[in-house]
Amino acid sequence: MTVLYKSDPVRGAIWAERFAELAPDIPFRIWPDIGDPAAIRYLIAWQPDDLAVTLPNLEAVFSVGAGVDQLDLTRIPTHLPVVRMIEPGIVDGMIEYVTEAVLAIHRDLFDYALQQQARLWKPMPLRPAASRRVGVLGLGVLGTAVLQRLRLFGFACAGWSRSPRDIEGVECFAGEATFDAFLARTDVLVCLLPLTDATRGLLDQRVFAGLPKGASIVHVGRGPQLVASDLLAALDCGQIHSAVIDVTDPEPLPPDHPLWTQPRVRITPHIASATCAVTAADAVLENLRRHQAGEPMIGEIDRARGY
Repeated sequence: MTVLYKSDPVRGAIWAERFAELAPDIPFRIWPDIGDPAAIRYLIAWQPDDLAVTLPNLEAVFSVGAGVDQLDLTRIPTHLPVVRMIEPGIVDGMIEYVTEAVLAIHRDLFDYALQQQARLWKPMPLRPAASRRVGVLGLGVLGTAVLQRLRLFGFACAGWSRSPRDIEGVECFAGEATFDAFLARTDVLVCLLPLTDATRGLLDQRVFAGLPKGASIVHVGRGPQLVASDLLAALDCGQIHSAVIDVTDPEPLPPDHPLWTQPRVRITPHIASATCAVTAADAVLENLRRHQAGEPMIGEIDRARGY
């Protein structure tokens, strides 16, 4: 039962050390050193290319990232489980990033940055967190963890997902019929949805118009979900106050893209969270144990939904 890793080789060396420490009986190879193709049972990759169809005895494909939208599922045989990464490093990083972004918006740091540039000393009234309504699109592992942390600050927290969820201290909305009501009660909208056909271009003029005037955006989903021209128009007219954007389309943005110079937009280079090689290896080892025991693997996607 050989495991093949095809991604960043520097991080792969850490994976190899972890496997050698915790599972010395499992051969671990780093592409392109694949050895006997027939011996490989599990593939860990960012983009597997044609390996999923050329390895004759493959049993599962693991993404090294939290999403699977970078995978071409049509090139992965339908009998193979596809598993996205769920591990503490990704969760902790996303909690930190979104919490900082929401607090920066809540404490008027965009306005104070503009005042600093103008050398203007002008305190603004401080709003209690309970008066600021945060809404998270996507109630998977990351969305749930973010909301659980934000509600500790006292924010009025809500979440939206396609299927019903129940999270303590969070008002949960589900399905298309509740989407407009969710937007209407949201002052800071956080997008943590996976990229699917249904979510591509979701953050558009309709969504921005459905938010209260002066709402803000924290976009940490996927770049193609945002219609940048609609966001710029909403910022120009004041419908949207500010935006924190970690994912763009394309990545990176061209140097002349107007988002770079919009004063109420903060852009970071897709760094909101990242896998920790050690705990990611631990997560895959746990899933290998589950697969060998015939148990459900954590993070296995529903191909029909794409996540």
